[in-house]
Amino acid sequence: QLRLVESGGGLVQYGGSLRLSCAASGFSLDYYAIGWFRQAPGKEREGVSCISGSGDLTNYTNSVKGRFTISRDNAKDTVYLQMNSLKPEDTAIYYCAQWPYFYCTPKAPRMRSWGQGTQVTVSS
Repeated sequence: QLRLVESGGGLVQYGGSLRLSCAASGFSLDYYAIGWFRQAPGKEREGVSCISGSGDLTNYTNSVKGRFTISRDNAKDTVYLQMNSLKPEDTAIYYCAQWPYFYCTPKAPRMRSWGQGTQVTVSS
């Protein structure tokens, strides 16, 4: 079964850190960009960060620049999102998704696959 599995979410205090993982099961992530998205209650889903298939190109939404870092280990078929200096407004369900391309694109296309999501809650 081909799927993405997120982990690493949880409850953290303002200013704390979490590292999310997105692991591929049943397929390789090597040739595809991977993105992180989040959806807070009552809000639309937004793109957070994306990393190219080789890991050499990354991008971030403005609200997380300087605080979040995306990385990948293709040998482990896993993508990470290191989140530092967390704020209550970062509270959301975080999803990873597989781009159908090697590189990220400004507009998210129809993704090859999505994970089930992991909850991140930041208390003030």
